[in-house]
Amino acid sequence: MSVAEKPRRRRGSARTSLRELRSRTPDTMLPGLSRGLPLTEPLDDDQIRRIDHESMRILEEVGVMFRDPIALQQWKDAGAHVEGELVKFDRGMIRELISSIPSEITYHARNPEKNVDLGGNNSIFVPMTGAPFLRDLEDKRRWPTLNDLGDFHKLAHMLPALHSTAHHIVEPMDHPVSHRHLRITYSSMKHSDKTFMGMTTSGKNAEDVMKMCAILFGEEFMQTHPVTTGNINGNSPLVWDETMLGAMRAFAKYNQPVLCSPFVLGGANTPASTVPTVVQLNAEALSALAYTQLVRKGTPAIYGHYLSTVSMASGAPMAGTPEISLMNFMIGQMARFYDVPWRTSNTLGGAKTFDAQSGYESAMTMNAVLMSGANYIWHSAGWNEAGMHCSMAKFVVDADVCGMGYRMAEGLRWDDFDEALAAVRDVGPAGHYLGHSHTMENFERAFYMPKLFDNNSYEQWEAEGAKEITERALNYAKKLLSEYQEPKLDDAKNDELQDFIARRESEIPAADALNETH
Repeated sequence: MSVAEKPRRRRGSARTSLRELRSRTPDTMLPGLSRGLPLTEPLDDDQIRRIDHESMRILEEVGVMFRDPIALQQWKDAGAHVEGELVKFDRGMIRELISSIPSEITYHARNPEKNVDLGGNNSIFVPMTGAPFLRDLEDKRRWPTLNDLGDFHKLAHMLPALHSTAHHIVEPMDHPVSHRHLRITYSSMKHSDKTFMGMTTSGKNAEDVMKMCAILFGEEFMQTHPVTTGNINGNSPLVWDETMLGAMRAFAKYNQPVLCSPFVLGGANTPASTVPTVVQLNAEALSALAYTQLVRKGTPAIYGHYLSTVSMASGAPMAGTPEISLMNFMIGQMARFYDVPWRTSNTLGGAKTFDAQSGYESAMTMNAVLMSGANYIWHSAGWNEAGMHCSMAKFVVDADVCGMGYRMAEGLRWDDFDEALAAVRDVGPAGHYLGHSHTMENFERAFYMPKLFDNNSYEQWEAEGAKEITERALNYAKKLLSEYQEPKLDDAKNDELQDFIARRESEIPAADALNETH
């Protein structure tokens, strides 16, 4: 069907959508993104098959370390060649295993209106996680607390372009490490009714998270409905460890999806060359994706990665570089070649404050992520200083920019085409459209209007206090938090969750006393 032949939505339907837009509260979540733009695909078919072939050769001839006795026994039983901790695979085995991974996933949130689809043309934006510091509401860099984490979960709940509250956006340093997964999971559940991520810091911690999800959603429901996401990081080059694999098995037991994520520091733990880096990363991801199906055939899994390149001058990881964009384009093509959903990282910045460097790096990354067709778009809000801190200011601005990216990636709208052309005839030469009925009906949706960018005149900006974007963003974050309304948990489920946390905290030694976590 050509663009001109695409069916148009009727005028009445357009008006209904506009009324819905006007009636939205500030925290109404955008539906999951359904992309409508062509993808950027630099690889031709022969190059895709060459990367696949060389990745399979690595799996067959070099092998991957699985530092986990359970996984080694499972691979041995499946017919892989196991030498100590090194596993070598037949490519036919890998292809057969990954063929059972679902190509699409529907995440089920506590609020069913916030369910989202993933895979194919469907994508979601997920905030950053893992920051040991934050830049707070006064833009001060400091250790985070559980209350700070709660504030980020509240903001993620209220910001329309974010589809998830993630998990430990910042590390709650006022709680022992051994207890944090419980408090982090409860904060995700309590402060938002969107989908969230589950902690995978150990197999046992992952089991605790699964039990908490079972309290909230029901274990039987979880066996057929994804409700959360785990992340399994690899140790590049070519190593998966017991901690991550144990967590993967805990999630698979409940049929919950995991991100199989090699951790790429281009030039340090991969070759200092872009295409060969993707070959290695692809081999690593395929080995973990295949293992998910060895554990439980048909369990959802997502082709993942974390991408950065290393400065050959300092050894520091860099964000927003051209090579990262090129790798995203290639990885998108490889994931589609295997017909599995895939994850990438968004709005990454290496700057120490929310400055121009931070903005440029984030914008470079986002455009590549959207044009590469990523599905699970993680680290979409707050990331700065190579992930060492999450910035309150950057968090809300990133979410606003995600809204801009969302609108761009939706593609062209044709639903009001005839009505808009009729307005040209109504207005005629030398007129204006500001008071026309079509403009009045469409002004809110015609052009994305960022909440936090200032497009007023210099004189007006100066009269309003000459506030730069960091100050405007922090004021907006404070406003959102003051207006936040908690989506209350069911009382019985809340009590059960609290009882579970109390019991587990009494059972788990708080070996790392609070003054030792700093």
